[in-house]
Amino acid sequence: MQSPHRSQPRNLSMGVVDALSHRIRIGPLRAGDKLPTEAEIMSEFGVSRTVVREALSRLQAAGMVRSRRGVGTFVVGASRAKPFLVDSSPDDSLPQALALIELRIGLESEAAALAAQRRDGADLEAIAGALNAFRSAMAQGMDTAVPDFQLHLEISRAAHSPHYAAVLEALGPACVPTAFLKAAAGEDPGIATSDQVLLEHRRIVDAIAQQDADAARAAMRTHLVNGRERRRASELPQRAR
Repeated sequence: MQSPHRSQPRNLSMGVVDALSHRIRIGPLRAGDKLPTEAEIMSEFGVSRTVVREALSRLQAAGMVRSRRGVGTFVVGASRAKPFLVDSSPDDSLPQALALIELRIGLESEAAALAAQRRDGADLEAIAGALNAFRSAMAQGMDTAVPDFQLHLEISRAAHSPHYAAVLEALGPACVPTAFLKAAAGEDPGIATSDQVLLEHRRIVDAIAQQDADAARAAMRTHLVNGRERRRASELPQRAR
């Protein structure tokens, strides 16, 4: 009798996590925005303060939000407006989604190579933290698009050439194809799981840590090309129906 009762807050908190992460990834919440107060979230979802705090803790562990004592909880990322804007909504057509990934292949492959050459200790720490946030989100069954994007953003920042990060920030988390990974893999066991994506990320991070520019460039290109194919494959089950 005790076990079902104890598991209920966890199930409720995951419902709050899913709803808020969806708003962060797709909108209306943007980088730098302040989340509703605990009381407002409690009222909206009809849950207790304990459930809300557990949900916020999970979002923070995944790198999606950051709490400021006495101020509130904010969406992680750059808050200033960007002059370069691309409509990267996941509701766009498949050709638009693939075109965005192709842009990222050219952009981020070179950013990873530069990161391997120029990264410092602070960069490595930020990249490792983003990788851990991705791993944590994956282990908890959460939406991994935002921590995935944050990892790529930290790598672009480590290139110490500001335009790489500026373009990636303008694209935003919705350009990350892992949003479609779980659904696609569920339909087709031949499609890679999140474990493969994690392995691809580790190879990129390891190459940057080892200052191997060629390996970093190749690992990033392989990861994004695979992501393009995963995104394309995610449409196949729907079209077959």
